[in-house]
Parts: sequence; C-alpha cells; structure tokens
Amino acid sequence: MSDYMFMLESRLSSEQNRAFSAVVAAAETEYNLFLTGGAVRDLLGHFPIRDLDFTVEGTPSKLAKDLVKSAQAQIVAEDAHRKSVDLLFPGNISVEISMSRSERYAPTSGKKAPARPVVTPGPIYDDLKRRDFTINSLALSLNRASRGLLLDPNNGLADLELKQLRTVSNYSFYDDPSRILRLFRFQARFGMTLDERTANHLANSLEAGMAAQIPGEAKHRELLAMARESNVSEIFRLLDERGLASLFAPSLGGAKLNAVGLGKLEKAKALIPFGVDLQIDHLAIFLSTLTEKFSPKEKASLIQTSQLTKAEADSWQKLEAKSKKLEKELSGASLQRASKLYYALTSAPGDQILYLLVHSTQRIVQDRIKNFLQKHVLLAQEVTDADVEAAGYTPGTPKFAKAKIDMTSKHLDARPKKVEALPEPPPPPVRGPGRPPGRPPGRPAQA
Repeated sequence: MSDYMFMLESRLSSEQNRAFSAVVAAAETEYNLFLTGGAVRDLLGHFPIRDLDFTVEGTPSKLAKDLVKSAQAQIVAEDAHRKSVDLLFPGNISVEISMSRSERYAPTSGKKAPARPVVTPGPIYDDLKRRDFTINSLALSLNRASRGLLLDPNNGLADLELKQLRTVSNYSFYDDPSRILRLFRFQARFGMTLDERTANHLANSLEAGMAAQIPGEAKHRELLAMARESNVSEIFRLLDERGLASLFAPSLGGAKLNAVGLGKLEKAKALIPFGVDLQIDHLAIFLSTLTEKFSPKEKASLIQTSQLTKAEADSWQKLEAKSKKLEKELSGASLQRASKLYYALTSAPGDQILYLLVHSTQRIVQDRIKNFLQKHVLLAQEVTDADVEAAGYTPGTPKFAKAKIDMTSKHLDARPKKVEALPEPPPPPVRGPGRPPGRPPGRPAQA
C-alpha cells in the first residue's frame, strides 16, 4: 500500500471508508477509477475531507446504479451533459462520480454569457487539465496495478504547499465565470493568496464584465456551498471588497451585509462537537442570517436571482417562527432534567438550535443549548451499542432501542461522583541547627 493510500484510510471516517471501499469494489473489474479533486486536495493539504469525488474513464451511470443495489446508496442528482452522478451513502456521505472528459468552450467577449462546453470522453490527464484551479487538478489512481499513484499534471501539490490559488488555464474565468465566486470561497476557506498571474486574470475578467454573466443556476450552487462553510463572513467580506456581493441581490453589500450576524453564526456552529450530526438545514440558517436586514422585496429579489426552489425559500423564511416554538419549549420547567433536555434537542432540527443560539435573548435557553452541546451530547456518546448488547438486548429490536434510551437517560441524570482529595503529604522534618542535610543525628562527619 502506498503512503497516500495509508494517509487516506487513516483520515476518512468509518462511514467514508465504507463508501470509498464500496465504490472501489464496484468499479474494479470494469472501470479505470481515480479519486480526484477536492478529496485529494484536502488529503494532501491536511484539511478535513468533506466529500468523495471519483472520476472514471467511462460512463458512470451504470456504476451508480450498481452502488444503489450493492451499497444502499441513493442517487441525488445527475448531470446528463457532463455525465456526472451525485450519490448519498449511509451515514450522510456525499459522493460524486464523473466521467473523465475534456471540455471545449467557444470564444466569448464578455458581452454574452458563455455557452455550455462541448463535452467529450477523454483520458484522466485531459480531465485534470480542464479543471479550475491547480489544487483541484490532483488525482490518486485506485486501479489495482497503480493504486496510490499521484497524478499531478499542473503542479497543484506545490501550490498547496505554497498556499496559493492558481488557475489551470488563462481562460478559466472566461470559460466559466462562476469560478470567480469559487475562487473567493476557496481563498476564505484555506487562507490562500492568489498567484500574480491568477490575480491579473481575475482583474481582467472582472473588467470585462464576466461576473455579470454568472448564471442563476451557478449562484444557487455557490450559495449552497457557502452555507456549509465555517467562515462565510470572510467570503462575503472578500466579495464585498470587489463589489460582488450584490450579484446575489442588488442591495446586498455595505451596510446591508450582516457581517456581525454571520460572525455569531460561525461561533454557534463552532460549539457543535466534531462528528455530531444535528441534521442542520445549512441554507435556511445561513440565508436567515444573511438577509436579516432585508425587506420582503429584497428577499424576493434574492430568491429570483439565485433561483431558489420554493421549498428552500419556505424553509428559510419560516425558520424564525418555528424556532420561537422551540424557544418556548426550552424555557419551560419540564426540561430541568438533563435527559429530558437531551431528547428534546436531539429531536429538534439543528438549524432551529443554531437560530436560537444566534438570536435568543433568554439566558435559560442559551445555557440549556450550550449544556446540551458541550456536556450532554458527549455524555450520551459514552453509552454504546456494545453496552446495551452486554446488558442482554438484541441489536435491531424495539427492546434494544428502548433499553439504550433508558441507559442513556440514567447516565445523563446521574450525579457526578465526587473526587476525594488525596491527603496532604507530611511536612519534611525540621533540621537542627548546624546539622548538614541528610546526616542522622549524632553521627560524626567523615574525615
């Protein structure tokens, strides 16, 4: 096994490892398979690995259908033009499988929106050379004869080490103007600088009016991605510096940009323990915070410009009212016991919990949510399925589920054991006058 494969297996969560192994096993006999893009970038850059992106030399639709049968994956979306499939694996693991391809764009002057590229199947090196930034043009071979081999035709590894963003092509922002938004998102997430050539290309493309050519579909996609970022306030600060925040709504930017609220949301998200899934609607809580100073007309403009679905807009605009109901429940006397509070909040949507952390003025609500996140969630994790099975219950049965709830409740409500203080050590003996340390009394000094 190569060092890269060892690094990968040790960095992935258990759920990610299961999804990864399922894709490799399903593709092994029929496809040339590569781990590509963000997963390799995050692995080599020592960033958290969020999603798994695979590229196959062939059409991925059959592979995706095989994974639905063999690994209980669900097909979430499919791009027939670029031949890519998004899947969701057990454990909420997102996986994208794309066809290895080349993309050819027609020349554009900036006055007209770029047309969709002409897509043709191609070898993996063609695929890596058509990507946006060099740090996203890395791949690991997952084929039996070359497993773990790093492919880096654009020197992306060096850019990772230098912490710089560099476009693969001189025409990156002209071919796909949405890369302008992606650049600022990556810059904020990774704390990277722009290399001189990329900075010049960005300035030229903005002067040519390419930002105005970003389609609503791409804005929608970027909003979804921004909503999951941990430092979205920095993204919008960078956008606002360039006058680009208004791409999402004409009034967004300047005094209308709720930077303080976004900062509070970031602090609230930071309280969630690592690996704990609160089932958060990230877009709803993000948009609720971003548009806090918006009028109804301005909110309607953002919905139209960013092509939000009705379900997405409803979740965002109804979040405040739903959170108020949770706030009333959390302030009640019935949740004084830790177990009652724990199960009330584990059944509540995570975006409502975050909303109250950002907006609630009730001290008891704030304290109870913080106790839940900082104490109760961690205590509940100490009661494992193995403990319940050892108590004589069969996994997967209703009695097992009830027993785990009972054992967890008892553990949460137990009084913490007092730690008895160790007795103080006796003081050292008092030395007599003129007696050297360590010499017993009455014994003469050696000549």
